Amino acid sequence: MTMSITLDEARAVSVRVREHAAGLGAQVTVAIVDSGGHLQVLDRMDGAPPLSARIAPAKASSVALFHRDGRELVRLQEAWPALFAQLDQVAGTPIVPGAGSRLIRRGGDVVGAIAVSGGMPEQDDECTDAGLALIGGAEPSSTR
Repeated sequence: MTMSITLDEARAVSVRVREHAAGLGAQVTVAIVDSGGHLQVLDRMDGAPPLSARIAPAKASSVALFHRDGRELVRLQEAWPALFAQLDQVAGTPIVPGAGSRLIRRGGDVVGAIAVSGGMPEQDDECTDAGLALIGGAEPSSTR
């Protein structure tokens, strides 16, 4: 059984995301959850939109619970809007599909998820990818 991402790894990824965002001129919030969708790191940059501190953890936990990247969840939500309207109640937590949210994998197993919120969707995606590149936690996906 593969362990979840460690707290030290999650903190290092968060630092890398913030550095990348600063280079883009974006102020974002990064959230990293373990494989069960439980929050490990929530890091809001100075100037990041206040709501991003709620959106990022919701996006990260959604990705972890579904074992699907955010872009794929958006497609599922578009295909089945009535189902997605009820999922918050079933999951017991907000389900928020969106850009900048990806699974973290190790050896093919899901070990966590990351989400970035506060920038333009392309910036959120780019920041997420920069964080994943630090730990090699991304695997190619045909759904992105």
